[in-house]
Amino acid sequence: MAEKPSVLIIGGLGYIGRFLAQHIHKNDLASDVRIVDKVLPQLAWLPSEFEEACAGAKFVQADASREQSLPRIFDRADGKQFDYVFNCGGETRYSQEDEVYKLRSFDLSLNVGREAAKRGVKCFVELSTGMVYKPDSSPSKEQDKLKPWSKIAVFKLQAEEELAKIEGLNLVIVRLAHVYGPYASQWVATALCMARVYKALESEMKWLWTKDLRQNTVHIDDVSRALWAITGWYTAGKAKWDDAKMGKVPTFNVVDKGVTTQGTMSDIIGEVFGISTGFQGSLISTFAKLNLDSVVDDVNDELLGPWADLLAEAGITRPGPLTPFMEKELLKDTDLSMDGSRLEEVVGFTYEKPKISKELVDEVIESYKKMKWWP
Repeated sequence: MAEKPSVLIIGGLGYIGRFLAQHIHKNDLASDVRIVDKVLPQLAWLPSEFEEACAGAKFVQADASREQSLPRIFDRADGKQFDYVFNCGGETRYSQEDEVYKLRSFDLSLNVGREAAKRGVKCFVELSTGMVYKPDSSPSKEQDKLKPWSKIAVFKLQAEEELAKIEGLNLVIVRLAHVYGPYASQWVATALCMARVYKALESEMKWLWTKDLRQNTVHIDDVSRALWAITGWYTAGKAKWDDAKMGKVPTFNVVDKGVTTQGTMSDIIGEVFGISTGFQGSLISTFAKLNLDSVVDDVNDELLGPWADLLAEAGITRPGPLTPFMEKELLKDTDLSMDGSRLEEVVGFTYEKPKISKELVDEVIESYKKMKWWP
């Protein structure tokens, strides 16, 4: 029996980090796991079932964007190095200043990447986003045209490119679709909170743009499984990888097979909440394109008050991370459309949750209720 790998997860209390840690813990996949995050577990909205996998002796509080934190992050009592490093860190909020992304995403990635190379880590996985591709309704493959359309993506792409130049770094890049699942507090969460308000107001929920706008998704459980499968594949010798054809750095899209669109989400949400849903006509969408700031402000003004009322009525005094607040960057008329076939063909990965469904969205809402986040 080969010894199980030792694992370091940077940003290990974030949404993906905690599920990855739990996947490794539940399936007993590693000999040693260290969770690093700048936030303490007590302040991270951590549901109780993650405590064993993420808190206690496994946890180290450190800011990985600072060079002086590196020894605390990487040094181990036995003097050995971690086999796998997953970089799940970085700024995940939208609409921040460039400097915030440079420091918390770009600098952080470079910092831990250089250190991982210096220490001979066997596999370093950088999490990136499908928003780095030029928006197109036809699905982007890993080598297709890049034109990042959110600030997060701009700095993630810079990090990808700079990491690729680090001598001796055993790098894999993973580009994710919209990740959803229990306790999710982004993207799907915003839509669900909005729907909850529209239900209370007894009004129709109407989307901008068209039902065909691609908003590809992937379930968090499949993300955790994919990350683990990729490291195993990499350290076993990168079977079926062809540098000449595919590029020097193994890069994988992680996206389900459901080709999720706004129409898909509109139908599911209509069913879950029993509200009527639809799309604004082209006239309003054209107006919105030219006046996105004021449109977003109007929607937020309309929804935030009633949401606060719903929380108050439900006796929720300590609101969780959920909000119907709509981010302008996510309301753009841009397709998130990705082709995930390489992961299946090269790594031999199969999706257990190949498409988003009413049942899976119900599960998300149940998780919110359990945490007393949901009015």
